[in-house]
Amino acid sequence: MAEAVKTQSSKTTLPKDVFAVEVANHELIKKAYQAYLANGRENYALTKTRGLVRGGGKKPWRQKGTGRARFGSSRNPIWRGGGIVFGPTGHENHTITIPVAQKRQAIRQALTLSNESKKITVIDSFDNKDGKTKNTIAMLSKNKLERRVLLVVENKDSLTDRATRNVPNVKAVQATYLNVFDIINADNIVMTKQSVELIKDWLGTTVKAQVKESSDA
Repeated sequence: MAEAVKTQSSKTTLPKDVFAVEVANHELIKKAYQAYLANGRENYALTKTRGLVRGGGKKPWRQKGTGRARFGSSRNPIWRGGGIVFGPTGHENHTITIPVAQKRQAIRQALTLSNESKKITVIDSFDNKDGKTKNTIAMLSKNKLERRVLLVVENKDSLTDRATRNVPNVKAVQATYLNVFDIINADNIVMTKQSVELIKDWLGTTVKAQVKESSDA
């Protein structure tokens, strides 16, 4: 069984091979953070080349005899109102691919930093049977949690979403969908006991986790 470390406000122990790994440097965390932002980026930027700008079909002046430089179109990129050279086309690919093993190690390191900063709180369960916002507010008040809170649950269903989406600075995420971006940005992380077990099976260095990771790679 994995060695464990205790959380700040619960008797539940967190597996050391997930929440207390060695963080030699933050380069891997930075890479995963940037990849999350890049992979969610959409291409809205679009400029027009000289071929897309309206007009400019008529040659400004004849080729020879004027003493001026020759031009074939008033939509030349060096002219005012002309096209743009090497501008964004809307087809750029900003995707950053990270190997599965590195991505999971980055999550382990991010969880370790949060654990060292005493940001993690473990609760028995999250009551969302009726999907009421007041249940979320009561949980935050009971644990004295403020600012940006990341709620990690074992299963994020429609009731969980409804109970948390209208609470400012609270984001609910399913345990197996944890990412470095959410972990780093959270001032407090609340996990249910069952979600901790799921994270342990997903990111732990047990035989089960190693087999799953090798099959995903």
